[in-house]
Amino acid sequence: MQQYSYKSSGIEWLGEVPEHWKVTKLKRVLSEPLKYGANESAELEDTELPRYIRITDFGDDGKLKDATFKSLPEEVAKLYPLAEGDLLFARSGATVGKTFQFKNYKGRACYAGYLIKASPSKWQLDSDFLYFFTKSIGYDEWKNLIFTQATIQNIGADKYQYLPIPLPPLPEQKAIAEYLDKACARIDRIIAIKEEQLRKIDSQEKSKAFEILTKGINDNVPMKNSEIHWMDKMPSHWRRLRLKDVIFLRSGDSITSTDINEFEEFPVYGGNGLRGYTDSYTHEGYYPLIGRQGALCGNINYAVGKFYASEHAVVATPVRKCDVYWIGELMRIMNLNQYSNAAAQPGLAVERIKQLYIPYPTFDEQVEISVLLKDLFERNSRMKKLLQSQITTLQSYRKSLIHECVTGKKQVADVARSTIQEINA
Repeated sequence: MQQYSYKSSGIEWLGEVPEHWKVTKLKRVLSEPLKYGANESAELEDTELPRYIRITDFGDDGKLKDATFKSLPEEVAKLYPLAEGDLLFARSGATVGKTFQFKNYKGRACYAGYLIKASPSKWQLDSDFLYFFTKSIGYDEWKNLIFTQATIQNIGADKYQYLPIPLPPLPEQKAIAEYLDKACARIDRIIAIKEEQLRKIDSQEKSKAFEILTKGINDNVPMKNSEIHWMDKMPSHWRRLRLKDVIFLRSGDSITSTDINEFEEFPVYGGNGLRGYTDSYTHEGYYPLIGRQGALCGNINYAVGKFYASEHAVVATPVRKCDVYWIGELMRIMNLNQYSNAAAQPGLAVERIKQLYIPYPTFDEQVEISVLLKDLFERNSRMKKLLQSQITTLQSYRKSLIHECVTGKKQVADVARSTIQEINA
């Protein structure tokens, strides 16, 4: 098989490209100029009207989700039509720089104003090839260059139109895209399997932790009805107490962000864990902390030693002899978030959770339960770290493979042969 020869692309982050490829700007290979979408609110859900496509309509796999259908009136939608193969660039916000491909949708559609539509010229640029290019390392490097030139992360049409595109002959673009589609599908299947393994570990871990915390570690003890609404039975010698009979719950002290940095001595804990460090402390010892504010209120963290608890952290101080880790994990399985006040900024109803009933084993059993849980979590943590490392490696390999193919560093054999023969003919 004849091998590629290479030339400089003239662009540092793109490097060399095959001799017979071109490098051009995105705007030169589009059927129409880049266009912003409709700045309209999507209140309609009429399936007879064109679907209004937003970033949130795409799943993590880049495909449209059916459960999020919104529509726009005909007179507005007709000004922002989407066609098969159109690419949508996110222009600002948390998703800035992300790309989505409008593909395999049977109905009519339009798109939102924070998206920019790119319609590849079917005679010059294959839509799938362009989409894969926007998933490559080179595209990420281009985005980073744009961001260093701006005070906020925003990429408008004025920037996207000058995106450099490596441009093989159209038949080669299609074949590269076809190769990547199959190769990435295989990688994605492996990633999906490992992600499912992670979910199973999490699910089994939660189930096992619930079992240990509500039934103890001895399978042969007699059981009784717990008379606790969130669990069924418990060992007959355990007691039923209210949470307030075991721990005292109180929010920490207020602190401003200017008093928190990375250089002081004492850690500051807020509703979601460690926030930074400050020069004073409110508590000393080992305590469970409950998040008090926000969507994650009710979550459990631990603090040890001298630390500062902010007003968004509820400190659980034992008032009865108990194992700190046991009571922390018991509160975790109780899903305290369900007792938050319904508001734009959810907050934990502390007075309510004080009244909740809990199972209360002997202190020795609490310690044994804690040891068993720590061992369970440690073993699972090792497995999860290994799986997550494998997923990260596969994702990096996927991106590298795409980059090598769309820049010609990796020669797709059956394509290269036919393409070079056509050029030399």
